[in-house]
This record gives sequence, structure tokens and C-alpha cells, in this order.
Amino acid sequence: MSDILTSIDPRGVATVTLNRPEIHNAFNDTVIADLAGIFRRLGDDPAVRILVLRGNGKSFSAGGDLNWMRRMAGYSQEENVADAMGLATMLRTLNECPKPTLAVIHGHCFAGAVGLVAACDIAIAADAVQFALTEVRLGLIPATIGPYVVAAMGARACRRYFLTAERFGAAEAHRLGLVHEVVGPDDLDAATERHIAHLLAGGPMALAAAKDLIRAVDGPVSDAMMADTAARIANARAGAEGREGLASFFDKRKPGWVK
Repeated sequence: MSDILTSIDPRGVATVTLNRPEIHNAFNDTVIADLAGIFRRLGDDPAVRILVLRGNGKSFSAGGDLNWMRRMAGYSQEENVADAMGLATMLRTLNECPKPTLAVIHGHCFAGAVGLVAACDIAIAADAVQFALTEVRLGLIPATIGPYVVAAMGARACRRYFLTAERFGAAEAHRLGLVHEVVGPDDLDAATERHIAHLLAGGPMALAAAKDLIRAVDGPVSDAMMADTAARIANARAGAEGREGLASFFDKRKPGWVK
């Protein structure tokens, strides 16, 4: 049985499912490396429009596999750095995926799994989900996931939850910005489809460019940034997708990328 299931539907919606339900989808070095390769492959696949990340069984993911972490404790400093870079690379690959990414969360979402959620563009959680950044209780720190979780929740919230390792619910995760929507468990699939429909209505190239734009403008506005953003919109207007989008609007028809 594969630890990760991948499927692509006729719309181009790729679903990546963590499939270790017996240990709440905890991940180890092999799963991390496989995820990095899957995220990279799907991001490069022109047939893929959206990437959805889910977990099988009772939980989205409990974070790092304790047997993996126990094994790593006996490794050298150099081996530990190389192993940690594997997780850092996987998270960055997900964060920089050119396709829209959507995390669908149920059950528990602990430790490194919070980093997976934070690295996705959109996150939807069932209202009973429990979150926790538990690393300090094992004498560890949420290091490689830190940049994404701080960006999602803010430094002030992280100064509490990184240090206390206490659990917090979906409503609090929503208030902090870690998740965008909280729904009842029976409504999770419908909410996922609603977000997918919104994303499929956008131009594929425009969605990728919009994601890249967010990274480019995350800082003080400068003359260089103004010039860069002007060039970006000029390129979009002159591009085939931009011309098709405007033409379809004035022709009162759907653009070519909407099936």
C-alpha cells in the first residue's frame, strides 16, 4: 500500500492524499522526499490546474513520525542537517508550486503538518479539527515550518503557540489566519468543490502569475517594485490568455480555459 495516493480528474484537479492512517498520516524522510517529487511533478504538469492536499483516516496528519525522529536523534550533526533540508525543500516546493494549492483538513493537524497547511494557498478545516505545534514538548523546535507558519499566523500568535505547544481549535486557527474557512465535517467536500470551482474560473497562467506576484510585492513599495508590477500587468494584457479573457468578457461568453 502506497503511503501517498495521487489522482488527477478530467478537470485537471490533482489530489494528493497522505495514506498512513494507522499512524494518523505521520510522515518520515521517505514520505517527505516522495511528497517533494510529487509536488514538483504536478507543478510542472500542464494538465494539472489545481493541487488538493488531504489525509486518509481519522486525521489530516500528526506531523513527524516519532520512529523517524528517534532514528534521527542518533545521527550526526551533518546527517541531521541533510535530513532537515529534505523537509525544508519539500515545504518550499509546495509553497512555490505554480498551481493553486488547497489543504482540506480533518481530525488532528499537529507539528509539521501545520507547516503543510501554512504552505498551501487556501486551507479549509472541519470545525472539530485540533491544531498544535508540539515540538518543544519533545525538546525540539518548529524550525523548517517556521517561515510558513509565522507568515500565516503572525509572529505574535506564534510567540504563544510555539512556546506553549497547547492545542487550539479550528475557530482559533481561522481567527489567526492559518485556515480560511471552517465548516461542519459533512460540508467539507462541498466547500472543497466550491473553492475548486472558483479556481477553475481563473486563467491558468494568470493564477501562476498571481502567486508569483504575491511573493514579489511582499515588502515596502519602491520604484523598482512599481516598475516590476507595471511590467507584469503589461505582459498579462499583451499575452494570449489576457487577450482571450478580455475578449470573452466583451463577447459575453466563457473564456477558453473554462470547460
